[in-house]
This record gives sequence, structure tokens and C-alpha cells, in this order.
Amino acid sequence: MTEKEKMLEGLPYNSWDDVLLGERMFAKSICQRFNQFDPTRLDERMSLLSSLLLIKDSAHIEPNFFCDYGYNIELGSNFYSNHNLTILDVCSVKIGDNVFIGPQVMISTATHPLNGIERRSIEYGVSISIGNDVWIGGNVSILPGVKIGNNCVIGAGSVVTKAIPDNSVAFGNPCKVQHAV
Repeated sequence: MTEKEKMLEGLPYNSWDDVLLGERMFAKSICQRFNQFDPTRLDERMSLLSSLLLIKDSAHIEPNFFCDYGYNIELGSNFYSNHNLTILDVCSVKIGDNVFIGPQVMISTATHPLNGIERRSIEYGVSISIGNDVWIGGNVSILPGVKIGNNCVIGAGSVVTKAIPDNSVAFGNPCKVQHAV
């Protein structure tokens, strides 16, 4: 198996593999261009990102935006993200329709071994999915392997470490379901 195949399968892999390094540098180059683009040229700016991300229909992302690879990110229609969205997409990140994300949000599929010696040379990832009609408040961190259901609200400042079921309002550190919508 190549390092990329291992990465996509969520297996331990070497992130400094030449192929993966080249793909990350390409994605970072697109992100840099997007982040420096004239903000009044909305269609051109999003067109640049659509060369990197899988966008179902309409999406709007405010700069700054950062990702590792881009090709593992799937955005549903009517997606909106406020400033400073970071998606570490070593595995798939699937985001449904009508999802709104506040500023300073981090979505990370990437993780590392707990053993310090192993951590020096390998990492791995676990996919994340976010359902339809979800609102994620500012300064939220969504950790590897999380699934957020449909029609959920994630309160500002939350650290989402576990699945959030459909029709939930959840917040806190760690994020917990507080009540149904």
C-alpha cells in the first residue's frame, strides 16, 4: 500500500511521503491564493476553491480558509463558513446541506499515536461527518471520528469529541447534548 492509500483508509502512515507532501503543498498554495483574493470577486474566489474541494452546489467560505489536501472535503449545497475555517482532511470530511459555520472553527480528522516514539514518524486519521441543517458556533473544535446528526446546533466554544444525535442542541467542553431542538 502507498502512504496515501494508508492515509485514506485511516491507517498509520508517513505524512512526509513525497506524494503526500506535494499534495499538501498544492492545497496550501490554493488556500493562500484564495485567502489573498480580492473579496469583492466572490465567484472567482469560490471557483478557485472548487478546484480543490468537492462542492455539491452553492458554497461561500470567508477567508481565511486552510486545509491539508482538499480532495477529502465534500460540501453540501447552501454551505456557509465565516472567517478562519481550518479543516485537517487526512480522511473524509462530509458536510451536508444548509450547514453554517461560525468563525475560528477547526475540523480535524488527523490524530497521532499516544506513544511518543511512534508519534515521531506516523499519524493517522478518522473520518468526520456533519448532517444537514447544522449550525456550528464560533471557536468550535470537531475531533477525529465525530458524527454530527441532522438539525443540530453546536454551541460556541465547544470541543466535540463524540457523536451528536439528530435534533440536538449541544455545547461545552467536552460537548454534550443539552436538549432537543
